[in-house]
Amino acid sequence: MIRIILFGLLLQTATNLQADEPETLAIGSEAPAFTLTGIDNLSYTLESFSQAAVLCIVFSANHCPTAQAYEERMKELSARYTAEEMQLVAISSNHPGAVCLEELGYTDLGDSFEEMKIRAREKGYNFPYLYDGDEQSAALAYGAKATPHVFIFDRKRKLRYSGRIDDMEDPYKSPTQTDARNAIDALLAGKEVAVESTKAFGCSMKWKSKVDWRKTLDEQWKEKTVALEETDLEGIEALINNQGENYRLINVWATWCGPCVIEFPEFVKMQRMYGQRNFEVVSVSADKSTAAGKVRAFLVKQEAAFSNYLYMGDDKEGFINAFDPGWQGNLPYTLLVAPGGKVLYRHDGIIDPLEVKKAIVKELGRYFADDP
Repeated sequence: MIRIILFGLLLQTATNLQADEPETLAIGSEAPAFTLTGIDNLSYTLESFSQAAVLCIVFSANHCPTAQAYEERMKELSARYTAEEMQLVAISSNHPGAVCLEELGYTDLGDSFEEMKIRAREKGYNFPYLYDGDEQSAALAYGAKATPHVFIFDRKRKLRYSGRIDDMEDPYKSPTQTDARNAIDALLAGKEVAVESTKAFGCSMKWKSKVDWRKTLDEQWKEKTVALEETDLEGIEALINNQGENYRLINVWATWCGPCVIEFPEFVKMQRMYGQRNFEVVSVSADKSTAAGKVRAFLVKQEAAFSNYLYMGDDKEGFINAFDPGWQGNLPYTLLVAPGGKVLYRHDGIIDPLEVKKAIVKELGRYFADDP
């Protein structure tokens, strides 16, 4: 259903988005100047990389499955040459406010500047990573269409190649056409580039104009039905046994629990992020059975449009043991359960959202190639 909504919104906003689409820089053009901040908080310009005979600029993004699939190959490409031969520079130009939660199903990180720092550190980037998301001036000047989109310039900073890194999006397979590397090797050898342009496949650039699209999706989510069902020990045991096809993130909480209230919005975000894949959030309230009205009101306010349960029994020890015999009963308590009932992640107390997302993405996969 969400995919249908996304497609409909894409059709509705196509005219506006296309109006913002710049023309891709033509082969032979001079490299447009830029001044951008790197993840090291230093300012970089085109002249910052003047020592390299060849300059390879890659427009990339944290969240894009295709960009993530190319991260290791970008590192390999950067390490293949000396600093005097070739400099690879990655630029993130997606406007963070234009990236919808529903587009983050293959990642634990969005496209903000601070999240760029985390990604580069965790993945061990060996190249500069620059931020262009606020004004998107570099993406507009170069005419970047997708992530990743490669632009390779010679010593005079004339564009000699534009397009893909290679012909294999699947990170588990080897490419047959290493287009970017071929272009770099040709330029270093003083030869003409045999293939000057290819299609840049990947996620579309998230232009500022798409902010309204995200707002529309937010409003549509608010209109979703929020339901609360009663459950007993048998029902809880069934949740843990998880005989369905989805990975299940179960959060045990209560309206009187301060940390529970603080962290709850993160579970709503995770449902929106990963709910299009084989994943679901389930909440179980440990409030008294007489507090159903209060529980329901909280869930509605939180826009908790996923499965919510209220335990109706009086057997507190049985309630605790049904989730995890090793749990002491302190709230909140969170479990990630695989299909078949294996507990993959457990945490008592307030969660670190990034840690939970990492646990989810580890199971669901970061790439389209990971899909069943």
